[in-house]
Amino acid sequence: MDSKYELLENLTNIDPHVQNKLLASFLVVLILWILRTVILKIVGHRTEDVRIRYHWRKTTTYITVLLGMLIIGRVWFQGFRTVATFLGLLSAGLAIALKDVVSSMAGWVFLIWRRPFEVGDRIEIGENSGDVIDIRLFQFTLMEIGNWVDAEQSTGRVIHIPNSRIFTEPLANYSKGFQYIWNEVPVLVTFESDWKKAKEILAKIASKYGAHLSEAAGEKLKEASKKFMIFYTTLTPTVYTSVKDCGVLLTIRYLCEPRRRRGSEDALWEDVLDEFAKYPDIDFAYPTQRFYNNMLESKETKSFPDA
Repeated sequence: MDSKYELLENLTNIDPHVQNKLLASFLVVLILWILRTVILKIVGHRTEDVRIRYHWRKTTTYITVLLGMLIIGRVWFQGFRTVATFLGLLSAGLAIALKDVVSSMAGWVFLIWRRPFEVGDRIEIGENSGDVIDIRLFQFTLMEIGNWVDAEQSTGRVIHIPNSRIFTEPLANYSKGFQYIWNEVPVLVTFESDWKKAKEILAKIASKYGAHLSEAAGEKLKEASKKFMIFYTTLTPTVYTSVKDCGVLLTIRYLCEPRRRRGSEDALWEDVLDEFAKYPDIDFAYPTQRFYNNMLESKETKSFPDA
C-alpha cells in the first residue's frame, strides 16, 4: 500500500495523508449514494403514488447531503469533535441542504414578528389571492378568490404557499390599514339620453350604498394614518363623467368592504335598472353601427359660401 501511495504522490504531487482523506470522502459519498438509491428503489416498488415518491426523494436527498457533510467534515477538520465546530458545520449543512426549508422558517419568524397578515385577512401575493385560513412553520394557506370567478369571490380551492414567498413576491393586504376598497361601476348611456338626469340618479343610488361607510371609513383612516401615510380628500361616493365611442360613460365610485364587493354591486345594478326603466329619455348604450343624416335628424344645415 505504501508503494501505491508513493506512486500516486509522484504522479499527482498529493500528500499520502491527503490521499487518505480523498479516498475516505469518495467512499462516504459512494455509500450514501448507494443507500439512497436502494431506499428509492424499495419505495418505487411499494407505491405508485407520485407524491409519496417525491417526498421520499426530497427527504433522502436532504438526509444524505447532511450526513455526507457531517462525516466528510469530520474527516477533513481536526477540531470537528468540539461542540462549536460541530454546530457551525451543522448550521452550514442545514443552510445549504435545506435552503427552501430554512427560508420558509425565516418567513414564518417574519410573519410572527412583523405580522404583515394574520389568519382571516384577505391578501394577494404574487398571482394568488385569497383569505388566509392557516399559518404554519413552513407554509400558509389561502382559500382562493378570483381567478375564473368574477368579483373576487371564492373559487373553493385551497392554496398552500411557502412562507419564503413573502420575501420575493409583492404582498397586498385588503384587511390591514384602511380596511375598505374603492369599487367602480361603469354605466354607459347614449348621447341622446339626458345624461345629467342619469348622473343625478346614479349619485343617489351610490349614496344609498356607500355613504353610510364614509363615517366608519374616516375613523379607520385616522387609525391607519398613524402607521402609514394614507390620506384621502373625500370618502363620499362620486359619479364621474367621460365620453366613449358609444356614448356618455358615468362611473360610480364608492367605498365597500372587500368581501361585500359583489353583493353591493349586484344591489346597485338592480336599482340602476329599475330607475332607468322609469325614464324614456335615458337609454343604455352599446356598440352599434349607424348612418348619420344631418338633414333627416333636424340638425342645422351648414351654410357654405358660393364657389
